[in-house]
Amino acid sequence: MNHTLTIMRRELASYFATPVAYVFIIIFLVLAGWFTFYIGGFYERGQADLAPFFSYLPWLYLFLIPAISMRLWAEERRSGTVELLLTLPVTMFEAVLGKFLAAWLFTGIALALTFPLWLTVNYLGEPDNGAILAGYVGSFLLAGGFLAIGACVSAATRNQVVAFILTVVICFLFLLSGHPGVLAGFSAWAPDILVSAIASLSFLTHFDAISKGVIDLRDIVYFALVIGFFLVANAIILDLRKAE
Repeated sequence: MNHTLTIMRRELASYFATPVAYVFIIIFLVLAGWFTFYIGGFYERGQADLAPFFSYLPWLYLFLIPAISMRLWAEERRSGTVELLLTLPVTMFEAVLGKFLAAWLFTGIALALTFPLWLTVNYLGEPDNGAILAGYVGSFLLAGGFLAIGACVSAATRNQVVAFILTVVICFLFLLSGHPGVLAGFSAWAPDILVSAIASLSFLTHFDAISKGVIDLRDIVYFALVIGFFLVANAIILDLRKAE
């Protein structure tokens, strides 16, 4: 675990070594505020909650999270530094986990900096802070799912642009897998068990439940399994391609 934490600290420090991290955080905060107050009609709703923020956050993640994950391994493979990293006394999975945790923590920092929204809603009314806290937990888990997918895709290519586009597409499919329009296309010919399985893969279904203040163990397990699956796949892909 010490090796994983060392890699995590190294990677996290590298984010803030360039202006890219600060630009990302500023863009994220500006867009989060814009979606919440203008698109989501925060004031017009007249309700003391952060539903507008959490309802648009998955779509904000859809484009911003791949921008973080695309460089995790694609740049390492393109420049050849991945070979240098793997010569260190660390296992493949320790390296994968360390880089993932650094990106996840960085995303968590950006998410935590939206606390003025929480202060605003508490100033204007008496919200259910337990539900808001659950929403932030769900948002953090959702970011982890997106990042795990992005890291896996990044490991499969040397091109960051390709990694970005593929990650957006895959995450978009995960978001909409539980949409009635998507399920209607399967229900016409597929058995109910397959339709239910596709619906259960939806990020939105599990995230919406948590963002409403209902923390179900099944939703937590779902995100943990998604993250674990793609991190293992990430390590396998790197192991297969390390000789290239």
